[in-house]
Amino acid sequence: MSDDRLIVAMDVPNVLDGLELAKTLGDAVSFYKIGLGMLTGGGLALANELKQEHGKRIFLDMKFFDIGATVEAAVRGLAQFDLDFLTVHGDPHVVRAAREGAGGSDMKILAVTILTSLDREDLDASCIKAGGVADLVQERAGIALSNGADGVIASPQEAALIRALPEAEDKLIVTPGVRPAGAALGDQKRVMTPAQAIANGADHVVVGRPVWQAADPRNAAMEIQAELASPQAKTPNR
Repeated sequence: MSDDRLIVAMDVPNVLDGLELAKTLGDAVSFYKIGLGMLTGGGLALANELKQEHGKRIFLDMKFFDIGATVEAAVRGLAQFDLDFLTVHGDPHVVRAAREGAGGSDMKILAVTILTSLDREDLDASCIKAGGVADLVQERAGIALSNGADGVIASPQEAALIRALPEAEDKLIVTPGVRPAGAALGDQKRVMTPAQAIANGADHVVVGRPVWQAADPRNAAMEIQAELASPQAKTPNR
């Protein structure tokens, strides 16, 4: 049985490639992330097939951001499917609307704090208020959680800060920007290894290219699973 703390980002072009990847990974992976890049390639159909026919858990990474009524309607539409996680931006009105749209479903609403591909220079270019990235992530996480989010998306570098928040008790922390030792960083800027992310307080790590671009994707996933099971991934005092 695979460790569902590993979520593999299925950033492939279409449903057929996604199903082929899932077949290759087999029982080494039980949790998949399907994002915007797959939406026009049949991402929702793939999510449903993996969930209903293959018994996989599904993280739908849509990062919704719009007026409250639109977010609520979009989330309500997705809540009819048996999905596990859905992302929205962490702004209070967005989180509240998503929470309303999710209703009594089991789908967890995860709030995006600051994208792991961004650093302070990027935030300056976007006119985001001054302050360290980690401080802003912690502040946004606290606001999102207090407005009804079931958890947050943040880089592993901020996971410990978020875990220390009173609002984070019994909440989920999911960390993209995770790279096994020696893997290329790609467009990620705030990264750690899978073991470091879990030790910092993450509940799940999201890994994409280091798995599906590997010469042997199944072996790459198994190596990450082994790292998650290692003593280095033990979270102190949890």
